[in-house]
Amino acid sequence: MDLDTLLLSRIQFALNISFHILFPTITIALCWFLLFFRIRFVQTRDEAWEQAYYFWTKVFALTFALGVVSGIVMSFQFGTNWPGFMEKAGNIAGPLLGYEVLTAFFLEASFLGIMLFGRGRVSERVHLIATTLVALGTTLSAFWILSLNSWMQTPAGYQIVNGEFIAADWFAIVFNPSFPYRLAHKLLASALTASFLIAGLCAWQLLKGSATRGTHKALRTAGFAALLVIPLQIFVGDLHGLNTLEHQPAKVAAIEGIWETERGAPLTLFGFPDEAAGKTHFAIQVPKVASLILTHEWDGELKGIADFPKAHPPVAPVFYAFRVMVGMGMLMLLVAAWTAWKLWPQRRAAETTLPRPLLWTLAAMSFSGWVATLAGWYVTEIGRQPYIVYGLLHTADVATRIAPANVALTLTAYCIVYGLLLVTYVGVLKYMAEHPVKHAPEAPAGELGKAGV
Repeated sequence: MDLDTLLLSRIQFALNISFHILFPTITIALCWFLLFFRIRFVQTRDEAWEQAYYFWTKVFALTFALGVVSGIVMSFQFGTNWPGFMEKAGNIAGPLLGYEVLTAFFLEASFLGIMLFGRGRVSERVHLIATTLVALGTTLSAFWILSLNSWMQTPAGYQIVNGEFIAADWFAIVFNPSFPYRLAHKLLASALTASFLIAGLCAWQLLKGSATRGTHKALRTAGFAALLVIPLQIFVGDLHGLNTLEHQPAKVAAIEGIWETERGAPLTLFGFPDEAAGKTHFAIQVPKVASLILTHEWDGELKGIADFPKAHPPVAPVFYAFRVMVGMGMLMLLVAAWTAWKLWPQRRAAETTLPRPLLWTLAAMSFSGWVATLAGWYVTEIGRQPYIVYGLLHTADVATRIAPANVALTLTAYCIVYGLLLVTYVGVLKYMAEHPVKHAPEAPAGELGKAGV
């Protein structure tokens, strides 16, 4: 198959966004865990909470750095690979990206140094405030980025003048129809990703004999947090599905593998969608359940792919990615329930003892949140095709016109660099887990330790 500039640009953008999203998905929620650890230390003066705080602060710093670097590359690609998008939608996309930098990134960057290095140099109150502001900054960053992405999925509050999108109502743009659901879904996904990363690395420390007292505190916190968040994610996911059915029915048709409009549509658990034949081979189905889930009626009508000629996404990747996301979510629910069941009797103990099979399971699922997040992101982004602004602007109309070889060259470079960075990141986390500091670092001596009283 010949790879043209459009396809190569889409692959490159998918690679960049797939790599970038891994790190904010951790840091958005991880900083709230850090805030919890810090508050518990201030309340109890138990050194175990401070050990947990300082270990996971180092993980946060490493992850935040990679998120920033990969995010800069993402911004460049709007100009290098998709210049037509900024030419036509820049009046809306530009300010939203600018708001993210001004209100969120600057907030994070300004107080991150105090959070990382402020112990003993500022008062406990200032240090706690700095951690709080960094946590708010990570969430605010997600707010603006998801507002823009949601607007591309469900555009609102715009006018089209001379082929360009012009803002007519900024409130409608920011709080477009899908934004509340996508924001909630992403924040909960981040909470799950961070929970399983914390639980997984803590389990690895217990297996390798490198656990500190803070390990036990962090493991219990993450285990119970995961069990609380997953039911909320299922509920929000249902609301998100109803919203998607209303605004992007072609995406839902691809997700469910519904080829012709029908009432009482079955839920396809698995199969092999064949877009050329217009059917799903070897489909395992549950009668009427798709209609029940999506319309809350046994005989609710769902539109089929045939109703959207040349205006529906490629079926197979959306169909498979959705099942990976849901399957991983169900596995996370089972493991979280198992973990919480074992942890509950030990919730007030200084140390925790978990069966080795559970520890190995948690360690193996350290990055399970990444799998679910990427699968969900592919459903969202591939499911928007063939549009970059849903129903209004085709992706093919805004791509760069440079030679395919140029895109292929940068794509190859990105693959190599990102592969090395990802392997290094996981390796560093493993090293940190196996060689933790057994106590929080000492505060600086002398006058610096008295500052900010």
